[in-house]
Amino acid sequence: MELTAALLLGLFFAGYFLLGGADIGLGMLLPYLGRDRAERDLVAAGFWPMFLANEVWLVAAAGVFIGCFPHLEGELFSGLLLVLVPVIAGWMIRDAGIWWRRQVPSAGDALIFVGSWLLALGWGWAVASLLSEHHDAPAPFAVGAPTAAAVALLFMTHGMGYAALRLTGRPFQRARMMAGHRAGGNSFALTSVVMAAMPVLAGAGLPLTEHAAGEESLRLLVPVLIAVLPLLIAAQAWLWRTFGGRAEPTDRAYF
Repeated sequence: MELTAALLLGLFFAGYFLLGGADIGLGMLLPYLGRDRAERDLVAAGFWPMFLANEVWLVAAAGVFIGCFPHLEGELFSGLLLVLVPVIAGWMIRDAGIWWRRQVPSAGDALIFVGSWLLALGWGWAVASLLSEHHDAPAPFAVGAPTAAAVALLFMTHGMGYAALRLTGRPFQRARMMAGHRAGGNSFALTSVVMAAMPVLAGAGLPLTEHAAGEESLRLLVPVLIAVLPLLIAAQAWLWRTFGGRAEPTDRAYF
């Protein structure tokens, strides 16, 4: 049961980094892809409605971590608090910008941009900390800063590939230019593999099985998680099939 719970944790985090990383990267590129209000409306339409479902993977991963590995969760959250605060703040700021941009477009766009960068850099420093010798403490600046910058660049590249697949008009042309004209799909496929593998590799050294919840708790939680997983995958597949086409200027009414 401990191994199954650990595999589920890695799968949920991989799903979040793969899917949620795309709209985080898109937010990081917002000022470059959208040069005026109409173009930024089009870029913002690329978030809808994917970011809502993408965040479910993070919520599910947090639930698995708290429920199946409560002792390790407390140890990591307290030790990495300084790293996780920017992640949580970036998440809240970015989502606030998405929902508020229709009422206050300029402020909303700024919040999306700042929040997306905070998220990417925060996750990068968290990855550096998990890969370091003392995974329950923030990585030192000499290691954390370059790792955070590299991970942020990966998020941005992932978002660029997503934009090349999702957008139209001039934002699409700029994204395609960054991706190398016809390489948008290839770029997104490559970064998808790396994004999904990153949290799994970062967490591979954690003593998950040694810090798992009791057998009785796992016997209750793990079957429920196994049952929920295909439903989540099916819902995500339906969402992409239904709304995964290219964003159009008329879609801007959502935000």
